[in-house]
Amino acid sequence: MIRVLLVHDASLVRSVLTDWLRRAPDLRVEGCSWDEAAARVAAVRPDVCAADLEWSGAHGLPPLGDVRARGRDRARLLVLATANRPGLLRHAMEAGAVGFVDKEGSPDRLLRGIRRLAEGERFVDDSLGFGFLKAAEMPLTRRELSVLSLAAEGASVAEIAGSLHLSHGTVRNYMAAITRKTGARNRIDAIRISQGQGWL
Repeated sequence: MIRVLLVHDASLVRSVLTDWLRRAPDLRVEGCSWDEAAARVAAVRPDVCAADLEWSGAHGLPPLGDVRARGRDRARLLVLATANRPGLLRHAMEAGAVGFVDKEGSPDRLLRGIRRLAEGERFVDDSLGFGFLKAAEMPLTRRELSVLSLAAEGASVAEIAGSLHLSHGTVRNYMAAITRKTGARNRIDAIRISQGQGWL
């Protein structure tokens, strides 16, 4: 039996997908929101964690590290993604995701991905290929992307520093690096460029 934890903030989508996956005789599936994810991982100890990359939380990027149990019970991470968000694809790769399912595709692809990961293999939908190419071209690091995501939500330097446990000076240094790397004139321009490229 494959233990699966489905993490999705949209309650209706999560319920429908969870019920659909439960029809498979070889899966035992639980669903939860991102806010519940860390606790549910500890309780369920999933073999595979299927997590949607869209997150309604306040920190811009989903806390993918929270959905992988520690030590020998580490869950294999499969993410639900789209090709037009290369920044999230890169974040997921850096967080250790080994499965990538296109959210625009068939639910059968999700089922196939879960089974492949449970067998110790990788799974990547071909339709996400362009997104991975764009992700490889992205100049921003994961930390810079976290800073910029919060800035795009209107957070001040002090709020970003508090959220990411950084000093104010470090946040300013990150913003200066982001502005330089994106070829932007200022913080607002960096956000516009990054959103246009799908990095945010």
